Amino acid sequence: MRLDVWLWRARFFKTRTSASEEIETHGARIERDGQVRRIDKPSTTVASGDLVSFTNAGGPHLLRVLDLPARRGPAPEAALCYERVTASPATDDRPGR
Repeated sequence: MRLDVWLWRARFFKTRTSASEEIETHGARIERDGQVRRIDKPSTTVASGDLVSFTNAGGPHLLRVLDLPARRGPAPEAALCYERVTASPATDDRPGR
């Protein structure tokens, strides 16, 4: 499934266009099979098990893709498609951490 479609169906963006613009402007990252890729094309595919990081109006997000929804449903249904991942202090590379 396309990344912009997944972000829209998982209800992180109100429109697919806004998801596409955010990816093109600020990019995202996908980790799959231990490989991290910087993404700047909304058409990049996402699959179950991928780690996706991106920023929107709500701030930065790090998510594990659990499911590829067939539709943009209500928020409780969309929340079943991902789990939030928190960075551990050992992997936090910010200065002073």
